Amino acid sequence: MKALLALEDGRVFWGYAFGALGEVSGEVVFNTSMTGYQEILTDPSYKGQIVTMTYPLIGNYGVNSEDVESAKPQVEGFVVREKSSLYSNWRAEESLEEYLKRHGIMGLERIDTRALTRHIRERGAMRGVMSCLDLDPASLVEKARSIPEMAGQDLVQKVTTQKPYVWSEDGVYTIAVLDCGVKFGILRQLARRRCRVIVYPAFTQAEDVLREKPDGILLSNGPGDPAALPYVVEFARRVIGKVPVFGICLGHQVIAQALGAKTFKLKFGHHGGNHPVKDLRTGQVAITTQNHGFSVDVDTLPGNVEVTHVNLNDFTLEGIAHRELPLFSVQFHPEARPGPHDTTYLFDRFIGMVEDCRA
Repeated sequence: MKALLALEDGRVFWGYAFGALGEVSGEVVFNTSMTGYQEILTDPSYKGQIVTMTYPLIGNYGVNSEDVESAKPQVEGFVVREKSSLYSNWRAEESLEEYLKRHGIMGLERIDTRALTRHIRERGAMRGVMSCLDLDPASLVEKARSIPEMAGQDLVQKVTTQKPYVWSEDGVYTIAVLDCGVKFGILRQLARRRCRVIVYPAFTQAEDVLREKPDGILLSNGPGDPAALPYVVEFARRVIGKVPVFGICLGHQVIAQALGAKTFKLKFGHHGGNHPVKDLRTGQVAITTQNHGFSVDVDTLPGNVEVTHVNLNDFTLEGIAHRELPLFSVQFHPEARPGPHDTTYLFDRFIGMVEDCRA
């Protein structure tokens, strides 16, 4: 069925709908990963966004029930150059189209994703509407202009768990994870390191978590504007200095705010599995997985915070550590899922910090 993607600046792209049919809206971004579309679809950080894949053929290895990063797809819509009509993999259980249809996610194919990506790079990420019901370009452009902008949105409430749960029961150390939209890959990495992992809703009070005496606290990734999360920032402010703290992606931005820094919106964000990041402590460069539309303003960091990582594409801040307290955070995803595993050592660093504080 013919379908249309319209952007708020008036640019339109024609294609064909697949998966669930209908009309969806959100901020349109692009992801440069060549594989891992299932992990991307289920990443809670994509809540509120229509994701465009820059790799031209998507769906060729199907979908399985193991490689998910949350209980269901989180994207608002999915745009590809070509949806593979066949899939082949010994782990595959269904096709990409069947998966999207089953979960009510609309897809759009046979559009010029290279032109769309170039347009976003030049003009910035923007609001868009994707529809096979309304094919009037002017109508869809007006709809795109009417939806809320990403800046100022608290989307964490839409993806966080509603009650605490135990991810892994047995372990030497108890790690509390504040779920702002946590990926399962983060929880798996902690479980592999002899950790008892307890996941808490993002709206949990710091005192309620500290009362359980965790050995460490991890603030997770998540969607939306970090400046719209004063309750999470307050949580971070109250736990910093009490136990070792590790922040990932949105958790990094929240920790930076708790320390007094400010955040800002990137032009088109960082989404993909090929972003070079330099560790300033070791001089090593790692290829990282990233998914964020906001960044921490390095010039607003207080003097007791050390810059540990920097993005080599645009030199934005990618990691910090407190000079005195057991605390560090990174903007990228050390658990990958999908992407390179160059930085999984950061989980070992966190557990080492936990061990040092417990000794």
